[in-house]
Amino acid sequence: MNLKENERIDDLGINDLKIIQNTDYFCFGTDSVLLSNFVISNSTKNVVLDLCSGGGVIPIIVSAKYKCSKVFAVELQDEMFDLLERNIELNDLKDKIFAMQGNIIDFSSIRQNIIKETGSGSVNIITVNPPYKPKGSGIGNEHNVKYIARHEEMCNLEDIFLTSSKLLEYKGKLYLVHKPERIVDLLAIARKYNLEAKRIRYVYPRVDTKPSIVLIEYIKGGGNETLMLPPLIEYNDDGSYTDEIYKIYGMENKNER
Repeated sequence: MNLKENERIDDLGINDLKIIQNTDYFCFGTDSVLLSNFVISNSTKNVVLDLCSGGGVIPIIVSAKYKCSKVFAVELQDEMFDLLERNIELNDLKDKIFAMQGNIIDFSSIRQNIIKETGSGSVNIITVNPPYKPKGSGIGNEHNVKYIARHEEMCNLEDIFLTSSKLLEYKGKLYLVHKPERIVDLLAIARKYNLEAKRIRYVYPRVDTKPSIVLIEYIKGGGNETLMLPPLIEYNDDGSYTDEIYKIYGMENKNER
């Protein structure tokens, strides 16, 4: 596949899957990989919907690692949607991942596209790595693509939880990654839309640091009991990956040689 200016192809370390990224735009990070590995999908009938898909790293990993029938990926920006479509083609996943361009707040349009492809509008699982920074914060980047990917300019938490609640079936699951400092909003706004946090896991760069991200599983119509999972530590004191991170990335643990 021909690459455009400032593009590169990265290996995802799973089933020989690869992803094209543009260094001028928003490149995926650890948060997307960790969210993908936080998902639970045990049925080949499950329909998965990824919101704010960017170049498609989450739907590509989910389609490779879990049982599901179809993965839908929604991306708004032209530049990132182009990468999303080409990454689906690069990995020969056109029969598994369906890309749609649009704003996630347009849940009616998303539902109609799902109905066209599956015959019903039922969604079992939603994943989302949303913009973390509040609208208007920071300095606008010369590449709007990157700024919009990081800031709540086109969608915010209220939009994400509303759309997820509208599209998920009863007892369907939402998997989200965000910043720990937003935890009150992440619980309160979700509950407003009948989405209850069921599993929460904080991710720490090192054991003696504060958490950098939080992974949350919500269930639509779930009870109010929440399971706090053990912390996930990314690095040992010597800077090497921890055993769990090696496992998640599918890499050989050099410490065990």
